[in-house]
Amino acid sequence: MTQHAEKEIVDFTMLCDKKGNLNPEAIGYARKPIIDCNLSGHFLRKKKWNYWCVYGEEILFSVTVCHFDYAALCSIYFLEYESQRFYEKTVTIPLGIGSKLKMPTKVLEPLRFSNNEVKLDITHYQNQTFLNISSNNFDNETLQTELIIQHPKDDDTLNVVIPWNRQTFQFTAKHHTLPTSGFVRIGNRIFNFNVEDCFTVLDFGRGVWPREVTWNWGMASQRNRDKRIGLNFGGKWTDGTGMTENAVFVNGHMTKIHEDVIFSYDRSNLMKPWYVTTKFTDQVVLTFHPFFERVSETNAKLVKSEIHQMVGYYSGQVKLDNGETLFIQQMLGCIEEHIAKW
Repeated sequence: MTQHAEKEIVDFTMLCDKKGNLNPEAIGYARKPIIDCNLSGHFLRKKKWNYWCVYGEEILFSVTVCHFDYAALCSIYFLEYESQRFYEKTVTIPLGIGSKLKMPTKVLEPLRFSNNEVKLDITHYQNQTFLNISSNNFDNETLQTELIIQHPKDDDTLNVVIPWNRQTFQFTAKHHTLPTSGFVRIGNRIFNFNVEDCFTVLDFGRGVWPREVTWNWGMASQRNRDKRIGLNFGGKWTDGTGMTENAVFVNGHMTKIHEDVIFSYDRSNLMKPWYVTTKFTDQVVLTFHPFFERVSETNAKLVKSEIHQMVGYYSGQVKLDNGETLFIQQMLGCIEEHIAKW
């Protein structure tokens, strides 16, 4: 069998039952963020994160806010494509104490993080997210970010519940091709964003994870010729669950890919081309050529994490649910390997 029988969820559903275990009714995927992540219990096993990746014309800008029960974390980075100037600032707060950080249970709810290093305020109003960040020390300069991220109300989004078992499971939301305007100011340099050419990807995750995990994630959101195109592919972590996080978006319409994809790459040299292909068919045949590697490592004895996130270009083709073939050339995006013991 090449395809998984993935159930489409169309009604508002709670992720967990009263005991904090997986609600079987939540297993499936939805085109709208209608899953409420009412996580409880499972002390030290819960993982919650909101990750925003903004593709500007000159820079890639990203912010992540996580809560892993034993620590809260805020990470901000930017990459200037041409000069490859890169800087990442990470603030870690043991047990999240004093950060007043409350991770929302729904995808488009407000989020605030504040300490003496960084202030972050994300609010959502009338199909728009307002992302404001300030820091007095970002690569020895000041950082100010004011971005307006649009969520076109007719667009599909990818919202999937991955079941390992009743005690370990993950809700993942990947929202693509979100038109973005505003600015990022670093020191006295201002990088402007416009809705025609600049797009944000939102990765919202809530779940109870196994102790050790490896995943691949490939994604892109760009205007390609006259279309808004989003790509989302996941590997390894969903294998054997009967669910995937694989989808392609064209002008807001999602083609859900009900088949595992394989990421092929050289672990000894991640700057070599990567290949993303569907396991049994030729529905997805993509090559990714990196031009930059971001490495993020944590080694705190009990907790280890190693992320290699590559920035580069996708080329290839994907077959859509209407029978058409989508051809992709030189599409800016990211691909990563993440190995965690957490």
